[in-house]
Amino acid sequence: MHGAGAADLLTAAVAALVLVAIAGALYTHRFGLSHLLVFMAVGMLAGIDGPLGLPFDNHAVAVHVGNLALALILFDGGLRSRWAEVRDGILPAGLLATVGVAATACGVAVIGHLVLGLAWMDGLLLGAAVSSTDASAVFAQFSASQLKLQNRLAATIEVESAMNDPMAMVLTVGLIAWISSRGATPDASSLEVLTPLLAQQLGLGVLVGVVAGVICAAWIARLPIRDDHDGLAALLMAALGLLLFAVTNRCGGSGFLAVYLAGLLVRHRAERVAVMSLPGLNGYTWLAQAALFLLLGLLVTPHEVWRLAGPGLAVAAGLMLLARPLAVVLCLAPLRFGWRDQCFVAWSGLRGGVPIVLAAYPVLANLPGAWKLFDVAFLVVLLSLMIQGPTLAPLARALGINRKPE
Repeated sequence: MHGAGAADLLTAAVAALVLVAIAGALYTHRFGLSHLLVFMAVGMLAGIDGPLGLPFDNHAVAVHVGNLALALILFDGGLRSRWAEVRDGILPAGLLATVGVAATACGVAVIGHLVLGLAWMDGLLLGAAVSSTDASAVFAQFSASQLKLQNRLAATIEVESAMNDPMAMVLTVGLIAWISSRGATPDASSLEVLTPLLAQQLGLGVLVGVVAGVICAAWIARLPIRDDHDGLAALLMAALGLLLFAVTNRCGGSGFLAVYLAGLLVRHRAERVAVMSLPGLNGYTWLAQAALFLLLGLLVTPHEVWRLAGPGLAVAAGLMLLARPLAVVLCLAPLRFGWRDQCFVAWSGLRGGVPIVLAAYPVLANLPGAWKLFDVAFLVVLLSLMIQGPTLAPLARALGINRKPE
């Protein structure tokens, strides 16, 4: 009975936290704030420094839940994207998701070295963790802001947010392996560790995503699905996305990239069923985001984060105002993007759950100083959602790139 009672209390506590977070998130749209902030804030209030004082320091659980939630969010994002609208953004998004991520990581490494006194490889590890934009944050903010951007610009931002997670994860995992085996001093052989891992992750991710997407679309199109069958169509899509994510990871590829590409192909080749499943699938993605950010809020110890408020603010400002814009110019200027579009792409690089999840990897690896990297990454995400999110729509109007609805 004692075990059953504890389970009931835990279930009630989690359900209550989700209810409070969702109720609060419904009001944040009035202020242009991301609902992800509310989930995170509720988690922090329930955590060790909050009124409830719930102790939670299981980074492995947070990483596992985070990976599953992000996989579901990316598959949903692929299903919501029309190929005709996405294809114009493939090249610039691909550059931003690879060269742009690496350039951003290098820029943050310089800032971390100057502000926090980090060794160069530790600075690169921090940069790799916070270098990718977050698909869930970008999709949610675009939906809340009701922006009407030119197709190429919108596709570039959305596709980049879905494609750059593999690059950031590969850099993070590769750098952890390097630091664990050889210390925090870089040399030429660093590339010998990272390059094959990157090629394997991206190559297998693309291959499995395309092949599985074509096969799954052909199978789904032949199923006797006439309506959503009381939500079964959405459940089918959710199970398909999670299965593809797990299989791709098991094969050594990037599950994140695979599920997004597969979602795109399923939407393109089995559009009727894909569109039918979206309303129900939207509920699953909301639940996934709520669980992820509640866990991340619980995982953070605010009084420890507060000690790094000054350096964390400097790193966040350097990322938003220097590292990210320079990476965008490097990638988009040769493709003849106008300066207004480049400014908006640079500012729309919202950070969300991905950087915090990636910053938990060094903690799991027991690297020296890993807690500092985790706390700084949390501050970067918090400031990005608080500053960049609410100002996206006003910036689009000021730059004259927000098209009026017809």
